[in-house]
Amino acid sequence: MGNRPEELARAVRSALEQEHVDVEVVLVGNGVDPVGERAGVAPFDDERVKTLSLPSNVGIPAGRNRGVEASCGDVVLFLDDDGWYRSTRLGTYLRDRFAADPGLGVVSFRVRDPEGGRGERRHVPRLRAGDPERSSEVTTFLGGACAVRRAAYEAGGGLPEDFFYAHEETDLAWQILNAGYRIVYDASAVMFHPAVLPTRHDMFYRYNARNRVWLARRNLPWLLALPYLAVWVGMTLLRERRPSALKPWFKGFVEGWRKPAGPRRPISWRTAWRMTRTGRPPII
Repeated sequence: MGNRPEELARAVRSALEQEHVDVEVVLVGNGVDPVGERAGVAPFDDERVKTLSLPSNVGIPAGRNRGVEASCGDVVLFLDDDGWYRSTRLGTYLRDRFAADPGLGVVSFRVRDPEGGRGERRHVPRLRAGDPERSSEVTTFLGGACAVRRAAYEAGGGLPEDFFYAHEETDLAWQILNAGYRIVYDASAVMFHPAVLPTRHDMFYRYNARNRVWLARRNLPWLLALPYLAVWVGMTLLRERRPSALKPWFKGFVEGWRKPAGPRRPISWRTAWRMTRTGRPPII
């Protein structure tokens, strides 16, 4: 968004400093020039850095899709401008992981708090999230802290651009699983990011609910879609007691039914069983 120039420079440096691996960096400005007047200074003057300025803010999934289209690597990493990699060996670690396992589609990173805190539960993409240092297979991934095999990304159809924000990575994850790939949470692959709450965004509750409905309508057999949404209505009522949160959430929930969800590609029952065996049946 062009509003964190110092953090952006730190993020770019952390990617360019990866050792013994070929790296390209695509900076996507969502409605802005991502670099501006700093194009001629380090690290933005590196020949491996490419900038892409979109004419308007098209949202997170569309912005990331444009970045993938402008890149050519076999493995794509998504990094928000306020995140960074502390290890210079992360690139080689990921290259070797994907090379050793052709069925590996996505690696979801461990997100660490630079202030030394334990980190947020939502950054561990599984139900039993109490131990962030435990790696495991999962059924979704963190959109801003991950590495995706390009072939898996394409097999999943890319990120759903109408979502704009929230649940877009889960939509892609379910299609990647349906294409036969695996997704892992790898605690050894670390990205640093300050601890912030998603509720800081004004549209959080509305988009969270709308996209939850779209996610089910697009990807789940109806025998699973309806229980899935019923479970999330119940969980929301238990978690959120404030009218200021429930009102936009239910507004988004209704919007999710009224507006087109995009193409319907229900996952197979075999994929649903794989997700259940992994520890997260697609009803929660």
